[in-house]
Amino acid sequence: MHDDTTRFMADVIAGLGATPKRLSPKYFYDAAGSALFLDITRLDEYYVTRAELEILGQYASDIAAHVPAGAVLVEFGSGASTKIRKLLDALPRLAGYVPVDISVELLAQEAEELHRDFPALPVWPIAADFTTEFALPAAAAHSPKVGFFPGSTIGNFEPHEAEHFLACAAHTLGPGAAFIIGVDLEKSPATLNAAYNDAAGVTARFNLNMLARIRRELDAQIDLQGFRHHAFYNTDARRIEMHLVATRAQTVRVDGHHFDFAAGESIHTENSYKYTQARFAELAARAGWQIEASWTDAQGLMSVQALRCRS
Repeated sequence: MHDDTTRFMADVIAGLGATPKRLSPKYFYDAAGSALFLDITRLDEYYVTRAELEILGQYASDIAAHVPAGAVLVEFGSGASTKIRKLLDALPRLAGYVPVDISVELLAQEAEELHRDFPALPVWPIAADFTTEFALPAAAAHSPKVGFFPGSTIGNFEPHEAEHFLACAAHTLGPGAAFIIGVDLEKSPATLNAAYNDAAGVTARFNLNMLARIRRELDAQIDLQGFRHHAFYNTDARRIEMHLVATRAQTVRVDGHHFDFAAGESIHTENSYKYTQARFAELAARAGWQIEASWTDAQGLMSVQALRCRS
């Protein structure tokens, strides 16, 4: 069994055996899941991508001022290259671009398209789980580093995990590095609930695709019709929660393990924490980063922050 499959199997068995049951959101992003997420970003209800692209388009030159000439730009969880293109157009003097993503297929496709559209820019893709430490290419060793982490993905971490991620990123990028990061801001529960429960059901298919992936890649016995998508804003925790809820009592079987579900029992698949500017600044400071600048869209839905590593 391939190392990635072994890890996937171990995480699924541990997650379904936990109380309450859970699965890591990093396993959303196989080829089908990545395509569905791209569809989500185009939905009217899903404001995140639209608001962030507005910020990157309007303030690209201001953001570029925090990127030194000759820097290597490292994107954590690169996915589709829509957002990075907004910055690449404003950064003609980069020494290289390092997209890091768990989806090998999407990574290869996007790297090829970027090489075609920006032929003078060295592109060094890394297939890795960006939530763990990874080595940068040797060619990037002597250049200043700038991290890029758009899309409010920082909100998918528990706060202590987000602090750990930011500290690991500081270690990867090095002293004095800059970090451009998207942060979703607190807003009305109605706006948030609509964003994760779109009328077309794309987010539901995205959530349920994780079970399809487990059945396909791990040869698991799962009735895909036995679960439904459920997402809601948890006001006390200041986060969106996504769950897969069993519609009836049933048993899921994975590699000889049996996991019983009662009707209404859920698998917690994702959180998406929302921040105020002040709370995010406190989180970043605990991880060794100082906020140098921040920008928001016209409606104040999203923010893009420019951080500097203090160490």
